[in-house]
Amino acid sequence: MGIIRVLDDHVANQIAAGEVVERPASVVKELVENAIDAGASRIDVVIEEGGLELIRVQDNGSGMQPDDCELAFSRHATSKIAGGKDLFQIRTLGFRGEALPSIAAVAKVECTTSHETSGLGRKLVIEGGSVLAFEETAASKGTTFSVKDLFYNTPARLKYMKTIQTELGHISDAMYRISMGHPDIAFSLKHNGNELLRTLGAGDRLQVIAAVYGTATAKAMLAVQGEHPDYTLQGFVSKPELTRANRQAISLFLNGRFIRNYALSHAIMNAYHTFLPVNRYPLAVLCIEMDPELVDVNVHPSKLEVRFSKEGELVQFVEACVRKMLEQQVLIPQGAKPVSSGVIKEQVVQEQMELYRPNAASAGFPPEFAKPVSRASAAPAPTPPIAATAPAETSQSYTRSIEPGVSGSKPQPASSTSSAYTGSGGSTERRPPAGSQAMSYDRIASMLPDPAPEAAPSVPAFPKLEPIGQLHGTYLVAQNERGLYLVDQHAAHERIHYEYYYDKFGQPAEASQELLLPITLEFTSAEAEAIAGKLPLFEQVGVFMEPFGGNAFLVRALPHWFPKNEEKLLIEEMAEWVLAERKSVNLSKLREKAAILCSCKASIKANQSLSTQESEALLDRLAACRNPYTCPHGRPIVVSFSTYELEKMFKRVM
Repeated sequence: MGIIRVLDDHVANQIAAGEVVERPASVVKELVENAIDAGASRIDVVIEEGGLELIRVQDNGSGMQPDDCELAFSRHATSKIAGGKDLFQIRTLGFRGEALPSIAAVAKVECTTSHETSGLGRKLVIEGGSVLAFEETAASKGTTFSVKDLFYNTPARLKYMKTIQTELGHISDAMYRISMGHPDIAFSLKHNGNELLRTLGAGDRLQVIAAVYGTATAKAMLAVQGEHPDYTLQGFVSKPELTRANRQAISLFLNGRFIRNYALSHAIMNAYHTFLPVNRYPLAVLCIEMDPELVDVNVHPSKLEVRFSKEGELVQFVEACVRKMLEQQVLIPQGAKPVSSGVIKEQVVQEQMELYRPNAASAGFPPEFAKPVSRASAAPAPTPPIAATAPAETSQSYTRSIEPGVSGSKPQPASSTSSAYTGSGGSTERRPPAGSQAMSYDRIASMLPDPAPEAAPSVPAFPKLEPIGQLHGTYLVAQNERGLYLVDQHAAHERIHYEYYYDKFGQPAEASQELLLPITLEFTSAEAEAIAGKLPLFEQVGVFMEPFGGNAFLVRALPHWFPKNEEKLLIEEMAEWVLAERKSVNLSKLREKAAILCSCKASIKANQSLSTQESEALLDRLAACRNPYTCPHGRPIVVSFSTYELEKMFKRVM
């Protein structure tokens, strides 16, 4: 007699439950998805003790016919597909027909359903896969599932359940994501009588985000949308100032189904390139709509993983949409706001004393101090275009320099410099008044690297800032008609240098020069062997090395614009990064890494005093950058305090 046998249905369902019913959150997910497929506009979920004692899911969907109610608990019984061809055009969340029998095999299940509004329905009671009762009962239209004592007959699975709080966290996470994917459905979640979630079902995704993450988070979200012949993208992503410590806050939905896809998550991270600090991740809720025939959702029983037929094209589309949206924003974070003592019902402006200063102009004060200006007439004017007005000329006694972008460059006399400065607003002539002995603005501008030729003002433009001081030798204090700004001088200089060096590394052959005294680098035996195989990579960024016997290498040539006196350390750090990359090194990443290293070495540091002229030059060149809001490491450059917030701090507005 053979040894192969067919398992009975109960054992088969228990095995299937091992794949489908991983924990209480899996039960919630499957039952809620069934309710969505039934056309429900309201779904209420009640759980007790982390879902191990009770999970009740009630909906107002279409309900089930009496015959379908019992048949739904049979293996591979479903109303959502009829044949093999239907697997290539799945439009529902559930379709495998495994969820209900798998749940019934490891719990005590009670199902009450009605497909009509007469008030009559059917109740089915199943325990451990066996039907105990199937009878008529009073029921409103829709379906209610009650799952009690989960895993009561599988003690091995119950033994490895986590704490109640852990299981509750998984259930909450599942409900949060489902609700964000379906803002047109009203959801509620209660645990031991405490309400954890409630959405209105008004179709406003931002309202659902506010219900899940809080109002402050919802206010920091930016709308994203895009159209493609094969895809439609819409949703929200957070401003760079709002980050998380992991990727869990990135929620991706495909045709209403929450999915996990590394390539798409990576595309979002690439769109935030240099906008985020290291090891910080954005919050994103993105919904993709596409033809079901272009995706395979029948990959895993949990249906969290899918396969795209045009994944590369979709990844590029998502990255481009998110990046385009970020580039159109003024990403200057607001400073810390004072704690409000209550709701502001009315703005009360404090009266000002009129201090007439007849001799203000003669005493050296600006003309506007000669007579009082009422607050009502001091309405902020539109921000002028960048470089629309010439900055103040510098004093001739000014001799120190911001670190030059070109290695070895020295300040030139004022007469030898060009009088034209090309900023983000175009080429503007900047000359001192006739007969003036002041140094030209171009002298200071030349001490910073030239902006990239294709640099263009942001949309909307970076605000025009007027420096008024320096704090702790680290932060520039600036102002305009909109308020007060603090600028991290090192981060700002890093961004200027980063864009300069990134463009330079794109043309290494035009910049490399041979060294009179080659630089000697030494590595371990393993490192030297690895470096020897990657010398062409260094050549593509302008660094020419050759073996020098043993574990040593000679650097024969390098770009002439490398930061002065930092060449050896810079190349060593580039080599360490190349060695740390386990996979093949991407040339664009090496170019970017080298530009970041150069910008960090060449930039001014904290606790370094700057004159007013240096501050003006720094701010003007920052405004000409493609991304003037974050340094290459993702830290913010500028923080703003609006005039209104300042007035609130000083109780000028109550």
